[in-house]
Amino acid sequence: MGQSLSSCYGRTLIIHDIKNCNNPDCDPAIKPSIAENLEILVNRLEKLVERLERSISARELDIANRTFDTVIEQKRASFQLSSPTAELVENYNVDQQTEKLNHRIERIEESLSRINDRHSLSSPSDSPVEPIAVREGSLDNIPTVLDDFSSLPPPPPPLELSMSVLGYQDIVNGSLGQYLALSSKIGGDVAKHAEFVKKAFDAQLQYVTLATQCSQPDQAKQMELLKPTSNQITAIQDFREKNRASPFFNHLSAISESIPALGWVCVSPTPGPHVKEMNDAGQFYTNRVLKEWKEKDATHVEWARAWVQTLTELQQYIKQYHTTGLVWSGKGAAPSGGAVPPPPPMGACPPPPPPPTFDLSNMSLDGGDERSALFAEINQGENITRNLKKVTADMQTHKNPTLRTGPAPFKTPTQFGSISKPAVDVVKPPVFTRDGKKWLIEYQKNNPTLMVDNAEMNNVVYMFRCEGSTLTVKGKVNNVVFDSCKKCSLLFDSVVASVEFVNCQSVQMQVLGNVPTISIDKTDGCQMYLSKDSMGVEIVSSKSSEMNVMLPADDNGDYTELPLPEQFKTTISGKTLKTVCVDSLG
Repeated sequence: MGQSLSSCYGRTLIIHDIKNCNNPDCDPAIKPSIAENLEILVNRLEKLVERLERSISARELDIANRTFDTVIEQKRASFQLSSPTAELVENYNVDQQTEKLNHRIERIEESLSRINDRHSLSSPSDSPVEPIAVREGSLDNIPTVLDDFSSLPPPPPPLELSMSVLGYQDIVNGSLGQYLALSSKIGGDVAKHAEFVKKAFDAQLQYVTLATQCSQPDQAKQMELLKPTSNQITAIQDFREKNRASPFFNHLSAISESIPALGWVCVSPTPGPHVKEMNDAGQFYTNRVLKEWKEKDATHVEWARAWVQTLTELQQYIKQYHTTGLVWSGKGAAPSGGAVPPPPPMGACPPPPPPPTFDLSNMSLDGGDERSALFAEINQGENITRNLKKVTADMQTHKNPTLRTGPAPFKTPTQFGSISKPAVDVVKPPVFTRDGKKWLIEYQKNNPTLMVDNAEMNNVVYMFRCEGSTLTVKGKVNNVVFDSCKKCSLLFDSVVASVEFVNCQSVQMQVLGNVPTISIDKTDGCQMYLSKDSMGVEIVSSKSSEMNVMLPADDNGDYTELPLPEQFKTTISGKTLKTVCVDSLG
């Protein structure tokens, strides 16, 4: 009877201690530190178990088993319980954090038991790596609540994935997983948008996995294999455009502007900076999310940071494994079909094709006849030019910039034989917004009704990558810039500083009031209609062609066209140079 009372009294003290540990006034130097260590161990063990479920390694499995034993010891130390008292404590109110931790440990226990069973079944008897022995009291014989797989044949040995694939999986399961969880917590359009993001990363994971098993295919085949990723990127950007009225438009824009970072697999020799550039492109909207939700809901702040961290880790991953471009293993040929299938075993890839053979039988060491024919052709006199073709306007590179976008003819391949970034025009959604003092107009196409109204004198209007559109600026602004625009027009009242055209083709402008300076740089085709108040304008041009100034002739609206010089003659005068304009003879 005395022993029973003593036992009950001891259990009461233990329960009293546990309740005191849940009290915030409990000594923080004792219980919280043990609980924190336990949670760190559980997090580490979960990552190990996730990796083991994809690729069994005897060494990692042994580490996981030993780590789990440490978790159990830490658990008992933190709760000060032995097995006889555990059942008694369950009847009392344990805090929510402890219940969650217990649930995670039980789930790890089930998964680790299943992995131990798989390893013991799949490891051959003559394998140099001995399977982990079942220890007394270990987790191997504990029943699980999952489906019973005893009737199924033993699974085949899993594929040993490369470090490149495992590193990418760490991103998917780490920062990207946190972004997906926070998106689901926010809900609405953010959660739907995140589903497309997950599919895009999953498609790229399959592509990276395929690269570790096969040789690099030709460019057409690569575009075919990249189609699943490209489709998801398009879906992400289309979802943003269809939901412009969403209260989470800044969230959708942050993802849409930076998701082209997944195109790093087509960039060489420096794909890392491409990811950083896309991350910076989306930072404009992530900053808006931080500013808008900082005082309202911290979940949105963590969401923005998780996405930025995802792209930051992707850049670090590229720097570690694919510094000069996506690395192909060169062990086989890429599969046919549009979709990337699950990765086959390493030994299944066929060998690379044999090198081409050359027929040397027709080659002659005696080049006398060839030399005689060559000299006879050189000595034709005036007839040597009769077969030359006239270079027309559509063949001239300075009038057709598209002819200058071809590949460099003598560019040496990179170390890994990766291709340059394909010249594929990325269709981006049109933008017309005002950010403080700056008006941003981007990617507008065939829109003749663009208008900047209620502008102020310190405002700057910036138009980028627009085509076939007309911009009207009402009021007086500080500056107007056309950058990389094609077949666009500008109509404005007055500017304080200047109007600039950079990298443009076939643009024109008309000023109704005053313009002090017009700057033209790397532009082919620029028509400038001036007003009577703009006769004192200064026009600065460089590397440009086909520039014409229209001066008002009289009150009936007629103009006098004057071309800007494109050809110059320079002579040496003493120790200086003297340059004058000359008329073109062409």
